[in-house]
Amino acid sequence: MNPGVGLTFRCMKNYSWENSFLEIFESCTERYRAGSRDPAALYMPDEMAFISSIGYKPREFFDFIEDYVDEGEPSPITALLIASVRRDYFLSQQDCQPSIHEVTPDELPPRDAELDGIRWLPRIITKARAKLRGELHPDIMYACGGDRNFLRQHDIHPADFLRFLWGAGNDEEKIAGYVKQSR
Repeated sequence: MNPGVGLTFRCMKNYSWENSFLEIFESCTERYRAGSRDPAALYMPDEMAFISSIGYKPREFFDFIEDYVDEGEPSPITALLIASVRRDYFLSQQDCQPSIHEVTPDELPPRDAELDGIRWLPRIITKARAKLRGELHPDIMYACGGDRNFLRQHDIHPADFLRFLWGAGNDEEKIAGYVKQSR
């Protein structure tokens, strides 16, 4: 099924959306720890409505819960900051309309691909652009372990990378310069 097909997305613009995000993150974390490991069954209906309203897919939210419980990161605050960038893009650039395109694992550059001598950069750029547009295939996670290693190595927060990439548009030289400057 294509993302957005058959789903109703309400655009939620409330003052304290971040509190709802963190409450749902905590509730889902508790359910995950209790054994609920199916992304399709993890959420209550109101939680699913909220997740959709910020431009997220169920698996995107689930991946942050899973990595947080199993690996200790990303933290709920990091997940919130990443969601904030996606939500801003969803509201301002997509007018609360989810994309029907989906970037598949086959479309990702190889892990050893380089841009301006920086290994992994082409891959994380592709993933970050897909994250901004809400086009990640369920088998792809922005800020996965490999992404976190790359960003940690360059001392760049995952949300900051998303925001910079958004501002840089298609200027990959500018993105490479940002990464090199951050070392």
